[in-house]
Amino acid sequence: MRETIKRGNGYVVMENGEAVAEITYQPLGSESLVIDHTFVSESLRGQKVGEELVRAVVDQAREEKKTVVPACSYAHALFKRHKEYHDIWRREEE
Repeated sequence: MRETIKRGNGYVVMENGEAVAEITYQPLGSESLVIDHTFVSESLRGQKVGEELVRAVVDQAREEKKTVVPACSYAHALFKRHKEYHDIWRREEE
């Protein structure tokens, strides 16, 4: 059985007692969350598990009325593809 649980500054997907995917974030002041890491095990790739984890952080940020900085490359690519995330995307100065 697979379940997603909140753990510290992130979420972990557990399967049969083992962590098989994770996402972590760090606070940026009191107004933003920085997604700094995503990992999905080889066996789960292509099943949108990473997208589910990003969505969990996005949902949390919306509940807390915060913006998100997608610093890891996977989260950044998702934010570029999904217009529904643009309202909370905090773009850093380039």
